Amino acid sequence: MKIRSLFAVLFASVSTVVPTFAAPATTHILLLAGQPSHGPGEHEHNAGVLLLKKCLDASGLPLTTTVHLGAEWPSPQELAQADTILFYADGGGGHFMLAADHLAQISKEMHRGAGLVCLHYAVEFPVDKGGPQALDWMGGFFEADWSVNPHWLADFKELPSHPVSRGVKPFATNDEWYFHMRFAGADKGQLTHMLATVPPESTMARKDGPHEGNPTVRAEVAEHKPQTTAWAFERKDGGRGFGFTGGHFHKGWANDDQRKLVLNAILWTAKTEVPANGVASQVTAEDLKLNLDHK
Repeated sequence: MKIRSLFAVLFASVSTVVPTFAAPATTHILLLAGQPSHGPGEHEHNAGVLLLKKCLDASGLPLTTTVHLGAEWPSPQELAQADTILFYADGGGGHFMLAADHLAQISKEMHRGAGLVCLHYAVEFPVDKGGPQALDWMGGFFEADWSVNPHWLADFKELPSHPVSRGVKPFATNDEWYFHMRFAGADKGQLTHMLATVPPESTMARKDGPHEGNPTVRAEVAEHKPQTTAWAFERKDGGRGFGFTGGHFHKGWANDDQRKLVLNAILWTAKTEVPANGVASQVTAEDLKLNLDHK
């Protein structure tokens, strides 16, 4: 009986030692699309964020993606939960981040360490509202009468070593690649120029204007100075931002390397490990036809 009792105690002790494995933490990604604008296949904000959501959801990574379309604003709870917030929308004075008290709400999330991603026109802010915040949170922005927005074939021959560039090969696309951004100084954080190349002289064919040209950018193009069209930024407080000036044409998301760069950046700004070969995704011709705005 004593031996049986001893075995019973040992068995009970062993059977209660059950290994536990913590499930990977879920990263919350908030994707915000602006209202429709431009012609068919251009500035397809709604279809664009839905396509990015599809790719993220199919990645197999522990992600929760939430989308709001047509400039619909998320709830305070959704904002507070987001590890990164992406804007794909028209910018400038009509940027929907600047409506009502939205800028103050985003400021609250940035101060707790949330990431920020802005695509295409959404990188443009007025210098007196949104611009200073974009410098702090994203490391740069499109400034009228300083930056320009020509359509041109950009050939990105090399990329820096960075989590955002994992698995991304050099590529070339014709897009409305903005350049000559206003960038933050080193006192605000670490800026990495992710996509940069020398624009052709044809980008300066227009007269000077708030988006078309100015003496400073004309001199830089004449000197064949490389211009940055996408950048990653790590703030002093540890928060992260990413600006991407392409994305005028919806068909551009069919480019595997352009898409991977942005998907990687979404993870990186959310402080989530980017896979060694980047975020794998597939987009078909049928995928590109989905959710287009009626224009």
